[in-house]
Amino acid sequence: MKTLFALLFFFSSITVFSSSTRNKSDASENDSTNIGKTLQVSYVIPDPVITVKSKGAEGIKFGFEGGRVVKVNGTYHLFTSELYQDPIWVKMRLAYWTSQDKVNWKRVSTIRESSGDYTGKDQRASLWSPLPVWDGENNEWNLFYVAYKAAPDTPEKFLINHEGKIWRAVSKVKGLAGISGPYDDMSVIMEPGAESQSWEGLQGTDSFFPWKVGNIWYAFYGSAKTETQPVEYWRVGFASSASLAGKWTRIADKNPSQLEQVFIENPIVTPAPGNGWLVVYDHQKKGAIGWAYSKDGIIWPQGNPLSIDTTQNNWCKEVRTPLGLIDEGKGKFTLFYTGFESVPNIATLVAGNAIRPLAIGFVELEFK
Repeated sequence: MKTLFALLFFFSSITVFSSSTRNKSDASENDSTNIGKTLQVSYVIPDPVITVKSKGAEGIKFGFEGGRVVKVNGTYHLFTSELYQDPIWVKMRLAYWTSQDKVNWKRVSTIRESSGDYTGKDQRASLWSPLPVWDGENNEWNLFYVAYKAAPDTPEKFLINHEGKIWRAVSKVKGLAGISGPYDDMSVIMEPGAESQSWEGLQGTDSFFPWKVGNIWYAFYGSAKTETQPVEYWRVGFASSASLAGKWTRIADKNPSQLEQVFIENPIVTPAPGNGWLVVYDHQKKGAIGWAYSKDGIIWPQGNPLSIDTTQNNWCKEVRTPLGLIDEGKGKFTLFYTGFESVPNIATLVAGNAIRPLAIGFVELEFK
């Protein structure tokens, strides 16, 4: 998820850290770390496809952020976080939308709604990042999402979203058609605690995405030390399990991941055409998403920025979160992403005040 403090971190201190720790922050899309592979933008839709003015979005005050789009039997299925009402970043809905053509969308249902509690007592005060994952062995859809406690920030700590835990839910309907749900909560499969590693912090587990290599499931999970300001980094680590249900074990000798050493959130992994794996994620470079290619889905090189030309989509003043790659065949992908409809104002973001809503658009990509 893209929390308030992550946004502040992104716009203020990230340039300082990136200049000193990442010499290749302006690396091209043809970076050699990706073994000669390229991911290039071939088309940018000029207008957003979902905004707070869309039919079905009535009552949504601040827009959309995070989640995933998958394509099943010709239909696009979007699971996303709706920044529903005040308190901003806290009173959330996890929603399900569908489309036949990528452009025209229908809101189908609310999957979950957070309590909006702002006292720091409710573990489900703020819900984020609904990510559907297909489990072929068990013939069922899983839905992973983040549940946070929420409270006003202090000068020392970021508390609007803290102590994140990852919930796993499973569709009541077996088979691919079960993508529509409804989903039953099964258990918390990752959380802060005795098994947390030294690089993790008060943020808790802020993202989680699994993929299967052979008989083993691997996952990226994220965290940050938001108990102190300024935050030094936002990073991700690896975990593994024999099944989606767990037990999930953090992989100590691989953590934190070297994909990005300063800022990364919400990585989503997809099989690459032919062989290998692709990941897309929130990147520190303005106007860009991050991406990387792995030959085996286990060893990942340092990632690269992929710029989205905002002169072609004048609605998007700042690119936010990629919602995963959709394989359209023959090396072509669709990537939906969220973005601000106007340049964010740091003062109002820090205060948790109203912002210009976030919307959803897409680009088409080619992988070679």
